[in-house]
Amino acid sequence: MKDFSTEITYKTSRSSGAGGQNVNKVETAVTAIWNVMESAMFTFDEKLRISEKLKNRINSEGLLQMTSSESRTQLANKKIVTEKMLELVEQALFIPKKRFKTKPSRGQVQKRLDNKKKLSDKKENRKFKF
Repeated sequence: MKDFSTEITYKTSRSSGAGGQNVNKVETAVTAIWNVMESAMFTFDEKLRISEKLKNRINSEGLLQMTSSESRTQLANKKIVTEKMLELVEQALFIPKKRFKTKPSRGQVQKRLDNKKKLSDKKENRKFKF
């Protein structure tokens, strides 16, 4: 996991929610802003992968923005939003393994067919015969 937190800029704003009278005076909500394409930490291919995976979260200027107002303190919100952004980018860079098709073994196929035959015979025996 690459720590690109030095490239993130922060902006504060007034937070809604819990905080009592503090809410109207103190700027506790923190918005983290990161320019994906100008990052020095990632290769061009990694930047493209991040841009593709997170295209719904990246604005027209190429900035990835996230906001946190979960906590009552600015410092805690800054920590939360930084961790969320690092985790989000890490997930975007994850390349899943290619899945290849497998066949059921001959024994498994035979077992399934035998069970079907048993069930069929059981139901056939239930029929009323003259």
